[in-house]
Amino acid sequence: MKKSLLALAVLSATSAHADEGMWMPQQLPQIAKQLKAAGLKLDPATLTKLTEFPAGAIVSLGGCSASFVSPQGLVVTNHHCVYDSVAQNSTPERDLLANGFVARSLGEEVPAAPGSRVFVTKEVLNVTDKVVTPDVAKLSGKARSDAIEKNQKALIAACEKDAGHRCTVPSFYGGLEFYQIKQLEIRDVRLVHVPPSGVGKFGGDTDNWMWPRHTGDYGFYRAYVSKDGKAADFSKDNVPYVPQHFLKLAKEGVKEGDFVMAMGYPGRTNRHRLPSEVQFTFDWLYPAFVKASGETLAIIDRETKDNKDTALKYAGQVASINNYYKNRQGMLDSYAGSDFLARKTAQHEELKAWVNADAKRRAEFAADIAKVEHLIAERDAATKANFNFGYAQPKLLSTAAMLYRLAVESQKPDAERKAGYQTRDLPRIKARVASLVRTYDAKVDKAIALHHLKHYLAQPAAEQKTAFNAALGIKPGMSEAELSAALDKLYAGSKLGNDADRSAWLDKKPADFQASNDAFIKAAVATFDSFMKDEAEEEELGGKLQQAYGSYMKAKIAFMKSRGQAVYPDANSTLRVTYGNIAGRPTGADGTTWTAFTTVNGVAAKATGKGEFNAPQAQLAAIKAKDFGKFVDPKLKTVPVNFLATLDITGGNSGSAALNAKGELIGLAFDGTLDSIISDWDFNKANTRDIQVDLRYMLWNMKHVDKADNLLKEMGAE
Repeated sequence: MKKSLLALAVLSATSAHADEGMWMPQQLPQIAKQLKAAGLKLDPATLTKLTEFPAGAIVSLGGCSASFVSPQGLVVTNHHCVYDSVAQNSTPERDLLANGFVARSLGEEVPAAPGSRVFVTKEVLNVTDKVVTPDVAKLSGKARSDAIEKNQKALIAACEKDAGHRCTVPSFYGGLEFYQIKQLEIRDVRLVHVPPSGVGKFGGDTDNWMWPRHTGDYGFYRAYVSKDGKAADFSKDNVPYVPQHFLKLAKEGVKEGDFVMAMGYPGRTNRHRLPSEVQFTFDWLYPAFVKASGETLAIIDRETKDNKDTALKYAGQVASINNYYKNRQGMLDSYAGSDFLARKTAQHEELKAWVNADAKRRAEFAADIAKVEHLIAERDAATKANFNFGYAQPKLLSTAAMLYRLAVESQKPDAERKAGYQTRDLPRIKARVASLVRTYDAKVDKAIALHHLKHYLAQPAAEQKTAFNAALGIKPGMSEAELSAALDKLYAGSKLGNDADRSAWLDKKPADFQASNDAFIKAAVATFDSFMKDEAEEEELGGKLQQAYGSYMKAKIAFMKSRGQAVYPDANSTLRVTYGNIAGRPTGADGTTWTAFTTVNGVAAKATGKGEFNAPQAQLAAIKAKDFGKFVDPKLKTVPVNFLATLDITGGNSGSAALNAKGELIGLAFDGTLDSIISDWDFNKANTRDIQVDLRYMLWNMKHVDKADNLLKEMGAE
């Protein structure tokens, strides 16, 4: 097999910023000198061994990161990563969100939200030559997309013959490389402990992405398997999973300047994007997203303010929207008045000049670089046209569309089904259908759909979808009252809002859907052919873009290597390692000096007894009494809450274990600062800081406030 581009890309890694980079574990031996210089005491080679310490203790939750912290499958992650599970187990009479939850025995643990998973990485293989074969390399457009997907599915099917495992074949460097990742998929996940929202969400959206911060963003799951140690669905007979490795808790607290690294599953970064992508994103897409998100939040607030049960149903969605709303607005604020686009443009022009300066390079890359810019413009135009449509679909319509697509795909041999609708995907689909019980309300959903449909119908007719309009009985020029009446008819004519009726469709045939009089099922059937045509067009464009983008990235890697610069791949939800040091900032975004740590003194100072700053009385009493026990910091003379570090993280890193130089747990990464989150696109070494909850604060709360002594003993913290 050819030598990995990931390896070639870091041959000159010594020129990289010490704190920059979301490195794949297999790259770390090549930056061993930097790791050692930064303070790592472990052999960097040990970090590449996914089934050994410490990587063997790091897991994914499929959107957040986490880690094992006991030999009984106890998993620690962020409070906001278990938020949906807490919300779905909450009722007005038993509000776990407000009051927190501690299972004092295994029998008291409750099922996590439907579809919750713990993924334990077992193997990573470079399979580029098996995905992009010589025959595939000759193809273009949808034919290329289809061939790549076919090869990916074949690899996944072979990998998943090992029952209980989930395999993926993601791409790196814009499709230049593909890696097969094999993970044990633990399906029985249970909620063990979460502090009250006055700890885990202290500061709420006001403090989100801000510093100083005083948030106890932690929570615990437990992974369960069958008695023979295999992944299994929830059963009272299941037993706690015994991980090969789990993290040890640091016995000594950390201080400013200490080495720190995080291991986790960052979602997406965009540092290799072209200038046109930067301009479209920051000039149009993010502003549109912020506007739509703000409007959606206002609608949910209006429709749920007088109904606590409905508010609980939408609590997880509100938290998620708020998080991204503030994130994108923060990026826009950082972008405004910056020279980012100018620098990106200059760098791109330098790349093109380097390509054109050599006949061989010009012949290999020039045409594809021009092509990728044209294709990106085509994709951006489609994104703009479809933006409002994406927000305007009633949730039951998108559910009906998914169910009908499943019925259609199920008529084919499994290997020929569209990815996402194979037998392996059924548990996720069933979980999505089941989750509506505690995440859907017709009144709220209709209000959201009505608002965004008005924007959609105001677009030029050419940007609207004829089949969709006809299926919903809507048309341009409708008054709000007429549009509302059309939606009322749809909602009233469907039984999909009922859990039993909705779940029954999971086993239906296409003919059953086609014969149905259910309003949302009829709409899904009526729009199916149109949506399939749209999907084919998107895949045609995607196939062309993937091919051209891969060539562009190959040119960029060669160009940067010629300058002695390291190239790590953009984040793509695969296991990465980032490292740096605990550090404040001489000048924060607010013009003040940012110290590296906050303490419980700040919790008491911020506490108002209501809203986002409603710290539990038991906690405030412990702070007032200076009941800190062994968790007091000798220099701060109190308990530290959060700390800043120079780690390079992004969404998906939430819950990532923050480790000291010996690989011991010292906290959990959970946020970034508002003026540095643009590092997803434009890393700035001086400004970039991420925020961790200090292990000492977690343990102090568990010991002195929540009395979770059983868990402290299990983790060896007693």
